[in-house]
Amino acid sequence: MTEKKPTPQVDALRARKRAKHKKPEFLRQESWRYSKLSESWRRPRGLDNKVRRKIKGWPASPNMGYKGPKIARGLHPSGYKEVIVHNVEEISKIDINLQAARIAHTVGKRKRAQIIAEGRKLKILILNARETKKEKEPEKTEEATKTASDKPEEKSKKTESKKETQKKKQKQSKTKEGSKKQ
Repeated sequence: MTEKKPTPQVDALRARKRAKHKKPEFLRQESWRYSKLSESWRRPRGLDNKVRRKIKGWPASPNMGYKGPKIARGLHPSGYKEVIVHNVEEISKIDINLQAARIAHTVGKRKRAQIIAEGRKLKILILNARETKKEKEPEKTEEATKTASDKPEEKSKKTESKKETQKKKQKQSKTKEGSKKQ
C-alpha cells in the first residue's frame, strides 16, 4: 500500500505543533503570588531576580533555544506563506500551492474589490478578503427618494406644532404671573 506523502506545509505545521508542546508557558515572575500582576511575560531586570539569574526551581525565561522550527517560520496557520499585495498585477504572480495573499492596508475599496475578483478567478486564498458593501437595488433607492420627499413636509408640520405649543406655554405662564401679582 502506498501512503500519501504529506505536503511541505503540512509537515511544517506538524513540526510547529510538536515544538509548541515542548515549549514551557513563560509566566511573569511571581504572577502566581500576586493577583495584581498579570501572567503575561515581562523581562525581569532586578539585580537579585531569580528568573533573570536562571536559578534552579524558578520558571524558564524565553531565549533563542525555544525558537520554532525553521520550516514553519513565517507561515500562516493555514499553512501558506503570506504575501502582501498592493495591486492586481501582484496577485497574478502568487503561487497557488505555497502562497496566500494579504491585501495591504493602504489599498482602497475599488482596488480591493478588483484584487478580490482577480483572486477568485485564479483561486488564490486571500487572508483578509472582507466584502465591501454592495450598492443598494434601484427599487429601494426610488422608495427612499419618495420617503425623503415626504419627510420635509412632515418635519415642517412637526416644527409648526412645536412652535404653537411653545406659544401656548408662554401665554399660560404670562397669565399665571398676572394672577400672582393681583
